[in-house]
Amino acid sequence: WLKRATSPPRTRAPPIPPVLTGTGTRSGLRQSAMGMKYLGAYLMAVLGGKEAPTADDVKQILEAGGIECEQELLDKVIERMDGKQVHDLIAAGYGKFAACGGGGGGGGG
Repeated sequence: WLKRATSPPRTRAPPIPPVLTGTGTRSGLRQSAMGMKYLGAYLMAVLGGKEAPTADDVKQILEAGGIECEQELLDKVIERMDGKQVHDLIAAGYGKFAACGGGGGGGGG
């Protein structure tokens, strides 16, 4: 008289794409995170007086910090920065941060 409720058949959830887990090789988030070290070294070279750092300049900075350098990613950063002034790029992007807000609560004290 009492029917047992049956649940729908279980289906396996699709696997999480590597781009979201950071396990993919040089893809998505992982690649952009890896590229940050090259961009950071590039900016250090600019601060050090190089107006247009070369791949060798950036590689020297990375190696001085004990950081392994992948030529493919380094070449991509150098290619994208070619003909551009860092200061102009920073100035152009600075205004975009205004949309993010940034006001925070003050510390109690």
